[in-house]
Amino acid sequence: MHAQLKPADPMPAARVVRLYTPPATLSGKLWGWRYLILRRASQLGILAMFLGTARYGWEVAGRPLLTGNLSASELLGFLPMADPFAVLQQLLTLHVLDREVLIGAAIILGFYALIGGRTFCGWVCPVNLVTDAAGWLRTRLRLPDVFQLPRATRYWALALAIVLSLMSGVAAFEWISPISMLHREIVFGIGLGLTAIAGIFLFDLLVIKHGWCGHLCPLGAFYSLLGRVGQLRVRFDDATCTRCAECVRVCPEPKVLDFRQAAANGLIVSGECTNCARCIPICPEDSLSFDFRPLTRQHNLNALQQARRPA
Repeated sequence: MHAQLKPADPMPAARVVRLYTPPATLSGKLWGWRYLILRRASQLGILAMFLGTARYGWEVAGRPLLTGNLSASELLGFLPMADPFAVLQQLLTLHVLDREVLIGAAIILGFYALIGGRTFCGWVCPVNLVTDAAGWLRTRLRLPDVFQLPRATRYWALALAIVLSLMSGVAAFEWISPISMLHREIVFGIGLGLTAIAGIFLFDLLVIKHGWCGHLCPLGAFYSLLGRVGQLRVRFDDATCTRCAECVRVCPEPKVLDFRQAAANGLIVSGECTNCARCIPICPEDSLSFDFRPLTRQHNLNALQQARRPA
């Protein structure tokens, strides 16, 4: 007697893949550009506060608004802030630093480690304005890469900066940093910032896409390490994602968008994500959004419990 065959389980309906369609209305365009507008406002606003304080004496309640530079600064005359990577290099040179500088480095380190991740690269760094411009022009000119360079090269640059600081007694990357050069050039009108930035622009335009930020910058590598524990993440909804890869197309760090890993965790977990949010408005299915790790975990837990409940 033959065993009765059971009908096969119905195949899940195929997800319809839609590509991103630019909005036709001005309000739709502005909504699509919302994170870009916020990023530019953040980058230019920070530069404006440094510039206004240094050149025009901007104050709030009789206190200077923002003094110093991106390596070490003070907000409203009492809140110290310092670049933790610059401070690390200086400590390796065996220089004794002021307590305020160490406190400022701890504040910034805590912010990026506990909240922001690699947000500095996309929301603060002035060089990002230049590399984004080079990337935009490169895309329209359809220029190919001259050669390939591993993205891990920036970690070798990070290690080299640490070793040279220890051996030479000089903060190695701070000595040649185009980020610091550009900032000093804009705010104080001194240095070789424009020359260094012109070199980065041409390198990104003519040699390698996202060459500086994506492959070489040791400061970006440093913040990528902090990004592994940063709590602000891009949340990923696997149920609605059709794998159209529109997000990968616009991401300056495309390897961070690992769909399998994102589906397993409910978010983009790579520390190399700059939280630039290019991917969020371009997703046709609204599968991406900003969230915090604990909230995403709770959302995933609630979804799992809901799925286990009997119909």
